[in-house]
Amino acid sequence: MGVNISARLIAATWVAALIGCAVGPNFHRPAPPKDADYGSAVARNTTAAAPGTGGNPQQFITTMDIPGQWWELFQSPKLTALVQQALKGNPNIDAARASLRQANDLYNAQRASLFPTVQGSFSALRAKNPTETLANPTSLPQVNPYYNLFTAQLALSYMPDVFGGTRRSLEVSRAQLEATRFEFIATYVTLTTNVVNTAVQESALRGEITVTKRLLALQHQLTDTVQRQRSIGTASNGDLLQQQSLEAQTAATLPPLQKRLGQSRDALTALLGRLPAQEPVETFQLQELTLPGELPATLPSKLIEQRPDVRQAEETLHMASAQVGVALTDMLPQFPITADTGSAALEIGKLFSPYTGFWDIGASLTQVLFDGGALIYRHRAAEDALDQAGAQYRATVILACQNVADTLRALQADADALEASTAADHAAEASFDLAQQQYRNGSMSLVGLLNAEQTYQQAEIGLVQAQASRYADTAGLFQALGGGWWNLPEATFQ
Repeated sequence: MGVNISARLIAATWVAALIGCAVGPNFHRPAPPKDADYGSAVARNTTAAAPGTGGNPQQFITTMDIPGQWWELFQSPKLTALVQQALKGNPNIDAARASLRQANDLYNAQRASLFPTVQGSFSALRAKNPTETLANPTSLPQVNPYYNLFTAQLALSYMPDVFGGTRRSLEVSRAQLEATRFEFIATYVTLTTNVVNTAVQESALRGEITVTKRLLALQHQLTDTVQRQRSIGTASNGDLLQQQSLEAQTAATLPPLQKRLGQSRDALTALLGRLPAQEPVETFQLQELTLPGELPATLPSKLIEQRPDVRQAEETLHMASAQVGVALTDMLPQFPITADTGSAALEIGKLFSPYTGFWDIGASLTQVLFDGGALIYRHRAAEDALDQAGAQYRATVILACQNVADTLRALQADADALEASTAADHAAEASFDLAQQQYRNGSMSLVGLLNAEQTYQQAEIGLVQAQASRYADTAGLFQALGGGWWNLPEATFQ
């Protein structure tokens, strides 16, 4: 009869714990920004155009989604292949995936706290009774003071979640799991963007090196021309020294470019998860990349759903909210339940025989009566942490919108800069060709020719840099808008 009453008590407590309300604030996702756009960041829906590499106009479309593999929009099979290699070989991806598995295992471990704990034990004891005692502890004739005692036992312990503290702790663990997932996604997006940007940087450096070598060859030809003119008396030693100085200055710019190219290749190799000796065979030129003509301009209200850093900050806020509930339940009474059942016998063969069984069941109430205010201050600290997480979330949203606005401005400025650089380059090239003709027929001084040559050199390098900026900032926009991870298979981030 006692067992049935106790079982009913446990069942009633279990039901009460399951249907009870959890104390503390219930988390609600922050409201999305109400802004309809990014203000003056998009001055026009279509950028300027220019002839040549990377000069096509780009249109901003607010309803456009980002493909999961957005790097394919550059239409470079080599680039796509390297991104896939990076995703398979980069150790940061492996570390992020392992961290996600760990968070998932910890969450599953936390879920076990909702259920009772049952432990089984077996003990064997060899003992000796005091021979001079008046009472025999075994209630047997005092024939032999030595005896054995064998005990097999099951012990149950359970803490009913009356005030929801366990559920709040599980809520914290679940939010931690989701925060880790978004950290993994951020690692994924950052890696793919870095591979694209490094390839663009390599392309730009190769372009600058090509321009510098071509200009160096032209300057060397001019140096030979001035030397011949000096030999026949139509040019002075000063003229020759000026031309040689300009040629040497141009030659001096080549080693730093080559160094940066080598470092870019090392960076690309590292992104692939390889050592420097395993440098990829693929190389890149700007002419091999296609500049996407349509770009997304996701609204702020949708941006917070797509940015992994914003989603991670949201889960951090969720954790802080649940921790307030955990701190509050620590201040409330606890109702542990324990139960034991088993068998004890002096001979192992008699275990579980009649009259060897035992059981007990009980419940208790514990309440902290005095701790110097520690629990109160822990609860206040949890509320302070919630305020901090809320402020950090708002800061993350602001930064995300700023990133998008900055990139949109950059793309429009890049297009304008490329248009101007293209015009300047064409003008400088025509001016330099004319200057060379005039110098040969004697109608222009060497100083005028050198000035035209320097202008052309600067225009050529500026053109390459302007072209590269459009590609790099286009990749930056895809990253700023979240990287399209939501369009990838769900198993990608498991």
